[in-house]
Amino acid sequence: MPKVLVSVDMEGISGVVHPTETNPDRYDYERGRALMTAEVNAVIAGVLDAEPSADVLVADAHGPFRNLLPEELDRRVRLIRGKPRPLGMLGGLDGDVDAVLFVGYHARAGAGPAVLAHTMSDAVLGVRLNGREVGEIGLNAALAGHHGAPVVFLSGDDVACAELLDLVPTTSTVAVKRALGQAAAETLHPVVARERLRQGAAAAIARRAEVAPLPVGRAVSLEVDLYSPATVDTATLIPGVERAAGARTVTFTGRDVAEAYGVVHLLVQLAQVKPG
Repeated sequence: MPKVLVSVDMEGISGVVHPTETNPDRYDYERGRALMTAEVNAVIAGVLDAEPSADVLVADAHGPFRNLLPEELDRRVRLIRGKPRPLGMLGGLDGDVDAVLFVGYHARAGAGPAVLAHTMSDAVLGVRLNGREVGEIGLNAALAGHHGAPVVFLSGDDVACAELLDLVPTTSTVAVKRALGQAAAETLHPVVARERLRQGAAAAIARRAEVAPLPVGRAVSLEVDLYSPATVDTATLIPGVERAAGARTVTFTGRDVAEAYGVVHLLVQLAQVKPG
């Protein structure tokens, strides 16, 4: 019985193009979370079409991690929601997970045109892992690889799909929209998107053995460009975090990807602290 983790973000959902649809405090958020729930249900159906006995965990991985509508979610899965929690967007990941799927993901900060592109938060201008520019896709794929799990599927806009394929060429993707800008896209009808997601997820699970976990070595080097110099000042209080040349970049060398991943999440939280 394979164990499958589905991590669900919102910016890469079909029809979603603007922060009013992804922010709980904005007027169109309820529509966004309904679309998000429907798309993950389509992916779940595809996974279980291919592997009816699969143990499926769904990690709500957008913003507050409380977006999916539990009462509307496929009853055959278990939902991980709320924050803070271990492993962030990949809550529920462990060494027993056989495959990871990214649903509704978006491209990294600086990519474009790409719909709602960013990395973790607007406080982060860029992240480099072992010298390679990565966003949430790369960070999460590396963390999955650290636990021995391949990322076999991603849905989002065309730029997000290309971002994962650059890292994992053998993976499967479904583009549910074509990016025209940061807040504009040519998008599939949601019903059509769900049909393609179900088919794509089933095919991805069926060929999961062909996809290897993303390899990342030990002693991982991390560089993070932060929007606020004040956040850099605070970040240097973290053991091992150092200021690089200039006002906005910090560096960290971790024992492994998991440690570096935790530092990125901590930096995002520190960015919310106002200077005294």
